[in-house]
Amino acid sequence: MNSWTLILLPSLVAKRVSDTQIIITQKFLDGVLEYLKYWPGKLLVLLEEDSNLTNNLDNVTIDINQLPFQIRVVNFDFIQDELESQNNSIVLAAVSNRQNYISAVCDSKNIPCFYVSEYTLRTRIQIVNATNGNFLRRLRKYVWEIHQEWKQRKAIAQASGIQCNGTPTFMAYQTVSPHALLYFDTRVTEDMLINDLELRERTSYCLGSQPLRLVFSGRLLKIKGADHLILVAKELKKLGVRFEMSIFGDGDLKNAMISQIQALGLTDSVKMMGTLEFKNELVPFIKKNADLFICCHRQGDPSCTYLETMSCGVPILGYDNEAFIGLVKASHTGWLVKLNRPDLLAKKVAELDSNRQAIVTESYKAIDFSRQHTFEKTFQRRIDHIKTVSRLNLLGTKTSEQ
Repeated sequence: MNSWTLILLPSLVAKRVSDTQIIITQKFLDGVLEYLKYWPGKLLVLLEEDSNLTNNLDNVTIDINQLPFQIRVVNFDFIQDELESQNNSIVLAAVSNRQNYISAVCDSKNIPCFYVSEYTLRTRIQIVNATNGNFLRRLRKYVWEIHQEWKQRKAIAQASGIQCNGTPTFMAYQTVSPHALLYFDTRVTEDMLINDLELRERTSYCLGSQPLRLVFSGRLLKIKGADHLILVAKELKKLGVRFEMSIFGDGDLKNAMISQIQALGLTDSVKMMGTLEFKNELVPFIKKNADLFICCHRQGDPSCTYLETMSCGVPILGYDNEAFIGLVKASHTGWLVKLNRPDLLAKKVAELDSNRQAIVTESYKAIDFSRQHTFEKTFQRRIDHIKTVSRLNLLGTKTSEQ
């Protein structure tokens, strides 16, 4: 497939700055560059424009003419014309309302088509509940999401295969598509994994008598449960647990969280650390200064936070959303408590504070699992999946034509 073009249709949108400059996330850019390492042919990215800037923490401005791949901002309403102009191509689309018809278009042109999925219907309903206060508005969204799920399943069934980010959509769609692949999203490369010496030093510190070091990183939004972090800290104070909580990130709840920390007298143990650059600042800090990650995610999105934290040898204590439940089962590491119960999170932290060897044991299990799912290994599996299924698909087409 050296002469084949891999066409990426992400659900991510771009903000146009000029004819040659757009704003996208650094994570997406890193992902496309990783595809280049393993895909033998050309790479084309087609994405839609949005005049509003997203709240992603890693937005960057890029010059599309300076990239080693081609990228175009298009209208997906007219994507059929774009696809028809591409010979010997394979499409990697996103499961989204804007792309439900992509597999039908590809099928009519004998173009292998794969979808990438992240959110189950249950997770999308949870997001609606967390972001919409008005009952009638929520009800309309419920109906829309249920109808959308029917369209998505029809699209996935017509595609060549699907790549599922996290266990929830894999469990939901593996019976819809005969070629479903499970993967776990991460930005951590082999060289970024915590090494044995670093892990021994940090876990030795954990086994000492110092305050337990808790950490959270991500967008400070209600759907991420960032507001519950302060409630966990408040409860830990009541329980008499000595701890330090470092909160990294930015978002709508930032100012309210700062005010809460001050009002509850938590300034000595809870620190708002702002947003750090991922590879050279955040990852080194967590490797060295975190014993336990507190995850209050209210919905089951397959956040890259999970694998990226475990890659630092840091185990996770979190709510039992469907994504984290699946990861705990797959990795055999981490702890679950009932959703929306910050008091139970605090109670579990107190238990672990009295049994720090359990934290150390889970730390080693976390890095063992992460070594199997690095950035490089994950992309290699995904490219191999596309190649293998595409060959089968194209072979089947030729056989039927004969």
